[in-house]
Amino acid sequence: MAGSETHHTLPLPTFDKPTKVLIVVAPYYKDIADDLIAGARTTLEEAGVAHETVEVPGALEVPSAIALAHRQSNFDGYVALGCVIRGETTHYDTVCNDSSRGLTLLGLQGACIGNGILTVENRDQAVVRAEPDGQNKGGGAAAAALHLIALSRKWGRETKGIGFKPTGSFQIAGDNEGPATA
Repeated sequence: MAGSETHHTLPLPTFDKPTKVLIVVAPYYKDIADDLIAGARTTLEEAGVAHETVEVPGALEVPSAIALAHRQSNFDGYVALGCVIRGETTHYDTVCNDSSRGLTLLGLQGACIGNGILTVENRDQAVVRAEPDGQNKGGGAAAAALHLIALSRKWGRETKGIGFKPTGSFQIAGDNEGPATA
């Protein structure tokens, strides 16, 4: 059982510039969501990171909210929180797969996201995973976002001085129509 195994946890990164994270939570199961938020906030505050929290109706809306914030705001990273408990229909599979896929696609586009959306078989599993003094999956999601922000800052600002950089406009030989723009 995973609950009895030991896991290596990376130390939290440190930041020399201000860092701001958006926590996006689907509070469908409010008590579980509150524990996830508490764990995430504690981890962010331990790292000295500013944060805001917004609520959305369900796990399917979490990626959309993060996409909006990533395009239109100035957050360095995101913590996705919520809980999906298996029910009697296949809706569980849709919500789990599509929320996870949405977050993964955003991450592959450069958003620094820690995924703390629990996908469990029953409420007892959710409670154990959400408790800040237990498995603290909210804190783990916040830590994941912080590590991705640190990597983004490490690699995102490097310039190697190689490659082609267009100067704004150029003309193709034999083109009498005027300059083309890049």
